[in-house]
Parts: sequence; C-alpha cells; structure tokens
Amino acid sequence: MTDIAANVPAARQRSPLWFAWQRFLSNKAAVGGGIVLSILILMAIFAPLITPVPPDAQLFLTQALAFPSPEHWFGVDNLGRDFYTRIVYGARVSLSIGFIAAGFSVLIGIPLGALAGFFGGKVDWLIMRIIELFSVVPPLLAAMLLGALTRGGYLTIVAIAALFGWVQVCLLVRAQVKAFRSKEFVRASEALGASNWYIIRRHLIPNSISPIIVGFVLAIPLAMMLEASLSFLGIGVPPPTPTWGQMINEGINYMFYYWHLALFPTLALAITVLATSLFGDGLRDAFDPTLKGN
Repeated sequence: MTDIAANVPAARQRSPLWFAWQRFLSNKAAVGGGIVLSILILMAIFAPLITPVPPDAQLFLTQALAFPSPEHWFGVDNLGRDFYTRIVYGARVSLSIGFIAAGFSVLIGIPLGALAGFFGGKVDWLIMRIIELFSVVPPLLAAMLLGALTRGGYLTIVAIAALFGWVQVCLLVRAQVKAFRSKEFVRASEALGASNWYIIRRHLIPNSISPIIVGFVLAIPLAMMLEASLSFLGIGVPPPTPTWGQMINEGINYMFYYWHLALFPTLALAITVLATSLFGDGLRDAFDPTLKGN
C-alpha cells in the first residue's frame, strides 16, 4: 500500500485549494486587481505616514484651487486643503465601509442561506420571498429614503449597505448547502443521530467557505458604490470627514475650470471598485470554474 501511495501522481495528492490558487494565478486580471486592492488597503492603513499634512488642515488657503504640482500632487481644494491627502484618507472611509458592510452581509446571508438550503419547503419559500422583495426594491432609492430619515452618517451607510448586500451571499450559500444536503457525509451524520443544527454548523457551513469568501469580496464594491452615491447626494458621511463621493459632489461645481477636483476622486473610486470586482470575479472562477464565462 505504501508503494502504491508513493506512486500516486503528486497532482492527485494536492488539495482543492491548491488547484483553486493555480486557477486564480492564471487569471491575470484578478491578480492585478488583487495587487491594486492590496496597495490601496496599505495606503489607507498607513495614510499618516504617506501624506504631508492632516486631511482637514487648511494650510494652503493662499493656493486654494491650485492645480496639481510637485508640491501638491493632486492640487489644492477650495478650502486650502491638500487634495492628495484627502484622497488617501477618503480611501479609509470607502474601504472600511465596504469591508464592514460586507462582513455584516455575510453574517446575515450565511444563516439564512443555510436554513433555506437545508430545510427547503416553507423555510426556503419564505426566505426566497424576502430575497425577491429586496431584489425588486431599487437599493439606491431605498438607501436615499433611509439615509434621509436617519440623516445619514457612517453607521447608517454601513447598516444600509449590509441590508441590501446579504442577498447575494444568501443565494450562494443556499446553492452550496442544497448541493451538499444529499451527500454521504451528511447522511452518515444523520444516521449517527446528529441534530440538524449540528450538521449545518459543523459540516455544511464549513464546506460552503468558498462561496462565502466570494460573496464577501463581491459585496465590498457594492457597499462602496452605495456610500459614494449617498455622499454625492449629500446624505452620506458628513464633512469634514473626507469621502470620495463627497469630494466628487463638491468638485462637480468646479469641473469646467478646476478639473482636478472632480477627476481624482472619481478615478480613485473607479479604480478601487474595478480592482475589487476583478479580484472577486477571479476568486469566484477559481473556487468554481464551472461559473467561468457566465
């Protein structure tokens, strides 16, 4: 038996995660998105070390609305603040909202998806009707209403993004749990007397880690776009905290004369959302290659 095991090709002994990693590395767009996203996260974390002044310091009033220069890489805004500094600190708000909201989306979507996939029947019907309700309501319009009622703010945006971001995670987990529901290891656990909750907690949810990771990553850009949209409409994170949506909103007023005030935050948001989306799509294709190209 030892000799037979030794002759088994190395490829057969490698874990599914190894093959998923190889598929991910072969996707150049996803690797590039991951690198860009990592750089943006590091910039947000170490913002005080890579920016010349605090984000709210009005130290350049005499240079207000100045164009990009070696001294001010992205120029100066209308209140005399270094625009590069505010762009970098804006990444903190957008990325933190994206990650926190995605985390809450996963916490909501995992149990609901597991219940729908495992029990089926009336439980599945009820959860699917709730999902249809959230799918019919336009997220931006609902977010605008809730944001106006609560006067916006950081926590409000996180709650709204999580409220509309759990649906995708729920559907991914539901599909995975339904696929594993009739597997031998689940039947063996049932034959040994394991409770439904034990099977869900110890077997089905751990085996659904791949769609959970994918759902988490794909929920990040949705939350970031929602934050930018609400901030652009004036019901997001209030000033002076720098956010990209808020800066785009202010820069629109000067766009025909001082183009940099709208261009740089728009580029920052677009690059971040694109990088996160490419990274998430790469993870999805790596963990489930049957979805590639769909």
